Amino acid sequence: MNSNIFPPSKQQNELNNIQQSFSNLQSQCSNLLLNVSQTLNPLFNANTNNNKPNIFSALNSFRDQAKQALDSRISRFNSGKAPVWARISDDGGGARAQVTVPIRGSGKGLSADAIEERLAGVPVYALSNSNEEFVLVSGTSSGKSLGLLFCKEEDAETLLKEMKSMDPRMRKEGSKVVALALSKVFQLKVNGVAFRLIPESTQVKNALKERKTAGIDDDDFHGVPVFQSKSLILRSENMSYRPVFFRKEDLEKSLIRASSQQNRLNPALKPGDIQVAVFEDIVKGMRESTTSNWDDIVFIPPGFEVSTEQTQE
Repeated sequence: MNSNIFPPSKQQNELNNIQQSFSNLQSQCSNLLLNVSQTLNPLFNANTNNNKPNIFSALNSFRDQAKQALDSRISRFNSGKAPVWARISDDGGGARAQVTVPIRGSGKGLSADAIEERLAGVPVYALSNSNEEFVLVSGTSSGKSLGLLFCKEEDAETLLKEMKSMDPRMRKEGSKVVALALSKVFQLKVNGVAFRLIPESTQVKNALKERKTAGIDDDDFHGVPVFQSKSLILRSENMSYRPVFFRKEDLEKSLIRASSQQNRLNPALKPGDIQVAVFEDIVKGMRESTTSNWDDIVFIPPGFEVSTEQTQE
């Protein structure tokens, strides 16, 4: 795996400014993977038909979702120069829509393949030109290049619109937003480029709110927030594992669903039912941990709930 993808760097301040630019975007509800739910693990509950479309074709259909304008322009990046493009090595990898049953008792960190399989059903969004090269942004202060991967498609669309307004040449190059599986992030290999995930601003706010409830008062959140609950444990084929959500709302709906399935009349959440973690830290723990702390984690794509009913494939 490319160690240049997730670790913190000196460019964190620039990323924080990017996140701040998106903080005023209005929240918009969307089921990002509705058209590919039939290809996902049966634990996911989304209403759909019996078709099983190719995951890339289905993800690409989300490009037509509504665009929103930035309230503040991203002024920290050069607008006088043509955008930098970088080709990403595929290494033969493809998008796979599935959730892997946890591997227990290995006594060491999970393999790259095992981690990639758990992320295969989670989409991220990037800016690309007609040659399938991804746009890089350069900070005026550092001069270094960043490849941005967005957790929310609308955020990628608004950045594309902003960059096109600053440099009309991008329109001639066929620049667009493309979707790829988060597992593909681990295959990105571009020398001298650091790839960073940009979280949804609403989920950053949710994470800060939950941390404040837990007694942690902080105005900043570094990384992509993910949400889990000790009250939600899934079981499949005599194994138990913990679902981790990229959206707090999906976790809350899953907790309510679990309460209903367990015939609890009052599914109201108690303080402390929701815990916040950093996605990048979990992935690092999966790679490096010598214990089984992370081998029961399953990542749930945005827009999906989970069922506590035992499921067998």
